[in-house]
Amino acid sequence: MLDPSSSEEESDGIVEEETKEAMAPQAGSRISPSRTSESSGGLAPSSSRSSSARPTSPSPSAASEEKEDLDKLQRDEEERKKKLQLYVFVMRCIAYPFNAKQPTDMARRQQKITKQQLQQTKDRFQAFLNGDTQIVADEAFINAVQSYNEVFLKSDRVAKMVQSGGFSASDFREVFKRHIEKRVRSLPEIDGLSKETVLSSWMAKFDTIYRGDEDPRKAQQRMTASAASELILSKDQLYEMFQNILGIKKFEHQLLYQACQLDNLDEQAAQIRRELDGRLQMADQIARGGKFPKFVSKEMEAMYIEELKSSVNQLMANLESMPVSKGGEFKLQKMKRGHNTSIIDMGQEDENTLSKSDVVLSFTLEVVIMEVVGLKSLAPNRIVYCTMEVEGGEKLQTDQAEASKPTWGTQGDFTTTHPLPGVKVKLFTESTGVLALEDKELGRVVLHPTPNSPKQSELHKMTVTKACPDQDLKIKLAIRMDKPQNMKHCGYLWAFGKNVWKRWKKRFFVLVQVSQYTFAMCSYREKKSEPQELLQLDGYTVDYSDPQPGLDGGRAFFNAVKEGDTVIFASDDEQDRILWVQAMYRATGQSHKPVPPTQVQKLNSKGGASAQMDAPISQFYADRAQKHGMDEFISANPCSFDHASLFEMVQRLTLDHRLNDTFCCLGWFSPGQVFVLDEYCARNGVRGCHRHLCYLGDLLERAEIGAIIDPTLLHYSFAFCASHVHGNRPDGLSTVKVDEKERFEDIKERLRVILENNIVNFRYCFPFGRPEGALKATLSLLERVLMKDIVTPVPPEEVKGVIRKCLEQAAQLNYQRIQEYAKIEENVGRLVTPAKKLEETIRLAELVIEVLQQNQEHHAEAFAWWTDLMVEHAEHFLALYAVDMDAALEIQSPESWDSFPLFQLLNDFLRTDYHLCNGKFHKHLQDLYAPLVVRYVDLMESSIAQSIHKGFDRESWEPVKSLTSNLPNVNLPNVNLQIPKVPNLPVPVAGLSVNLPQMPSFSTPSWMAAIYDSDNGSGSSEDLFWKLDALQTFIRDLHWPEDEFAKHLESRIKLMSSNMIENCVKRTRMAFESKLTKSSKSTDFRISPTLCTMFNVMVDAKDQSAKLCAMEMGQEKQFASQIDELIEESVKDMIQLMVAKFVAILEGVLAKISRYDEGTLFSSFMSFTVKAASKYVDVPKPGMDVADGYVTFVRHSQDILRDKVNEEVYIERLFDQWYTATMNLLGTWLTERMDQQLHVYQLKILIRITKKKYRDFRLQGVLDSTLNTKMYDTVRNRLTLEEATASVREGGMQGISMKDSDEEDEDDD
Repeated sequence: MLDPSSSEEESDGIVEEETKEAMAPQAGSRISPSRTSESSGGLAPSSSRSSSARPTSPSPSAASEEKEDLDKLQRDEEERKKKLQLYVFVMRCIAYPFNAKQPTDMARRQQKITKQQLQQTKDRFQAFLNGDTQIVADEAFINAVQSYNEVFLKSDRVAKMVQSGGFSASDFREVFKRHIEKRVRSLPEIDGLSKETVLSSWMAKFDTIYRGDEDPRKAQQRMTASAASELILSKDQLYEMFQNILGIKKFEHQLLYQACQLDNLDEQAAQIRRELDGRLQMADQIARGGKFPKFVSKEMEAMYIEELKSSVNQLMANLESMPVSKGGEFKLQKMKRGHNTSIIDMGQEDENTLSKSDVVLSFTLEVVIMEVVGLKSLAPNRIVYCTMEVEGGEKLQTDQAEASKPTWGTQGDFTTTHPLPGVKVKLFTESTGVLALEDKELGRVVLHPTPNSPKQSELHKMTVTKACPDQDLKIKLAIRMDKPQNMKHCGYLWAFGKNVWKRWKKRFFVLVQVSQYTFAMCSYREKKSEPQELLQLDGYTVDYSDPQPGLDGGRAFFNAVKEGDTVIFASDDEQDRILWVQAMYRATGQSHKPVPPTQVQKLNSKGGASAQMDAPISQFYADRAQKHGMDEFISANPCSFDHASLFEMVQRLTLDHRLNDTFCCLGWFSPGQVFVLDEYCARNGVRGCHRHLCYLGDLLERAEIGAIIDPTLLHYSFAFCASHVHGNRPDGLSTVKVDEKERFEDIKERLRVILENNIVNFRYCFPFGRPEGALKATLSLLERVLMKDIVTPVPPEEVKGVIRKCLEQAAQLNYQRIQEYAKIEENVGRLVTPAKKLEETIRLAELVIEVLQQNQEHHAEAFAWWTDLMVEHAEHFLALYAVDMDAALEIQSPESWDSFPLFQLLNDFLRTDYHLCNGKFHKHLQDLYAPLVVRYVDLMESSIAQSIHKGFDRESWEPVKSLTSNLPNVNLPNVNLQIPKVPNLPVPVAGLSVNLPQMPSFSTPSWMAAIYDSDNGSGSSEDLFWKLDALQTFIRDLHWPEDEFAKHLESRIKLMSSNMIENCVKRTRMAFESKLTKSSKSTDFRISPTLCTMFNVMVDAKDQSAKLCAMEMGQEKQFASQIDELIEESVKDMIQLMVAKFVAILEGVLAKISRYDEGTLFSSFMSFTVKAASKYVDVPKPGMDVADGYVTFVRHSQDILRDKVNEEVYIERLFDQWYTATMNLLGTWLTERMDQQLHVYQLKILIRITKKKYRDFRLQGVLDSTLNTKMYDTVRNRLTLEEATASVREGGMQGISMKDSDEEDEDDD
């Protein structure tokens, strides 16, 4: 603002320069210095200028363009004037509010996210995912950020919301928090680390990513500053805000501010009093003229007048409750309050009488004594000091000083009730006499200050005593007399009246404000606290007047006139008169504004500036405002304006400004804006219903073009209007205008349409549940809008029907949007392959599930009262998808099973949803896939049966490990896929009744051995077990929702597995017997790996039967028990066949040594030959190669069985039976030769075979109870006896003995 102390020339220069820049188009339009042209400010283009600028021969098009330009200029000028006038009213509301305060309980609004900030956020999160940041994070957090980035940040719904200004940084953070809560809850428990700690750690990392490289302290400072401006604004900030809102230039604000005296609170209070008086007069005029607004009822006209007067009386009461001079410079609150309370009480008893005792003033005086000048007669070292006192008060003393330097700077503070107090200051010196009782007075000065007296220090001549020879003694002091709050002006005036001040005489007058509506003109004498005479100014009108003949004294005259009474005043100068008239004008509350004669002279002559030299600074600002065309806005009568339309304009412009600022306001005004609008409505009588109707209209208009408006705000305004229209008096007004009711009905219909549209577009109007609670508030408001009145609730079925219709449309809209997003291309002019169509359908299913999951996560809470409607919405949404799904499945090949992942995808989602499980779409899905599943199981059963037949016919019985050991290393497949692959079927053999021409072959994967523990089974068996397991896994992972069909499928699969395994066991048993029969019966026999593989097949069959055939139900348990019995019987048979083979081999060995039986020719011949030959050469021991061959055969067989067969139990059983059977055979053979003596070579072979067999089987883990049987003891005893006999007969056994010895073991090895 301009400095009030600046000169007129400087100020005019500044403003004129600004005016030239701002009003260049109007330069030269001012053709006359008359008041009319100046009051218009030269804003309207003159006719002379337009005629001179018009071309001589204009074409019709040029003329029309020129007319359009002139019309546009005229409209712009009218709009500008309207805004200037509106700004004047707003400025007064800000300068002196007496009805409203800035609210402090409003929700703090966050900074909105812009497009640039959204892109920056995307870049920061992408940089984190690319590893370009230093933030350390685990895989779970990275996955959460990846999902947040893909689902939320890259969503077009978020981009649209940001464009509408409906997203804040807090929303971004809350969405991420809700996004990760479920993820964190699903994480496994970790000892010493709580889920809350993980959640807070993730949020801290999110904040770090979101903030990027910004300094958090700077961001916090910016946020704090913005939050402070969002809460409370100073007056200067409010002025600046509404300058921007209304498009007011800075210099225009300066002119208006100074001319309206907005810094003068007394002037503003007086302006309010004049406005309220004008509103009362207007109410009377309406009552007398009968020009009432059109009401819904004729009886409301009388009520309307009462409401007008009641509102004005309320404003008067509010004004009366204000402090007398709010925010005055001097704080005397305690005195003021006590006095005002008594005055108000007195006024209530007798409004027309004001006694002298009611007008009491309290003054504060500061007396500062600086120095004494002219003190020469005293010795330099004499002590001097001063005293000061206000008559009727205490006496104060300064410090002591030497006469050579009498300076102090001491201040004394006093209080007095005298408007003209007497201040005495005396100078003393200390008496040196011995008998002196008092100090010696040198001089004194008595002053009578007023609040208008100079505040700076001045020299005053002292009255010296006889004892002081210094006659020119002066004292320098300053007296500051502070003006109390209730004193509005004071000074000396000449006065003459009929009832008071009956003599033309100069007196000291004080204009005292007793209350907001009571002022008194009081005259005082010196040293008196009560006025000598007073004039209560109620009903008086003050104005300038000409000099009165016959009255000597006074130069500038003015008067106060009332019916039957006139009081004449005169001051000594023009400036004092203007100040008095202005003060009394504010006090009387009159509508007529006095115009000083000097201003009239200025308007009528060019030389008026010299006559204005005595005018006050306020008059200077008023003249300057008039010069720039602002006086018409300042002096305009507020009561003559249509404040309803003006308020509608300022509220609309304020809303535009609010929606375009940096806050995510959602239509809510800031506290400062609410404060100004509240004050404007109260001060200018804007009806509450009109205010909220305009507000609703503006909000709906912006909502219709895409702005995000809080439905809670709409609900508040709508409820107010509905309550008013239906006569519930929310603001105390009983009258309802016809236009209010009509406008309300129109807005009600518009609001209903918008609400229904928002519900239809709930995924796009409230993406990810933002703004928080907005969707729930929308539903609540819709229910309120559907009410016929404020008492009768709307039937629930009606609300439900509207919401159902909206959700049906929402389902169609949502499905259409995801179709567009998935880019589903229709078959127009080109062929779409079934595989491509199925791929698109699966992609679409993923989007459908994502939409339904987001609806459940973000919007289900809002629809808590209408859960069934949300279920219907989901079913309708799925029904739309079912059309495309059915069309895609119809074109699939009957022999193709690629559509099963689609079922698993949909079913896994539907079966976990309580409301959608076994719903319409789910039933349709089951009906669609049940035949397909049955057909698939049928074909799989046939193909597996074929594979068993073919495989076992061509089976080489080589172990799988040996077949796949040479395969290259490959990555194992993910066996834990959410959608397991459907196992394919092998090509059928010729002659099979089922025709499967397009089925691909199905072979055992190379990685199968890594999945199963057994790795020595046959290719056919492992192929069978893998197929059965894959089929059961597939059926199990289908998670068929219908229990009966699911149990049927499981039972069938178990039965099929039991039959297949039974067939496998039987074929293996037959192959084993065949293989064993064809093998050798000599010691050259070696157990081949194929025989071990057959054993392993039995082992695998037993293991797989427990998994593939067993169920908890009784019938299925029977399947498992039957197959287990079959496997046990088959294994038992295979062991018996194997033992029989081992026994046959031993029988062959025994047959060979039977030739050495005693008494046979061969035995005698062999004995003679060996003895004769042994004399000449080293003959090998006859028969040892037989023993060594058999021992080698036993050991090799044991090692093969132990190494190749996977089941230890089977091996132990085989070894037990093998040992027992062969030992029994040896015992039987010896028993048959009980009467014969064994040949020495027989004895050696039997001893070696028996000892090695015993030792080897003991090493293989055969129990001692099995080893040391009676038969073994019999054999051992017989061989020991034969050994002793042979030793005597033959002279020794050449180191072979039944006794255990380490040497023998070494020789054997």
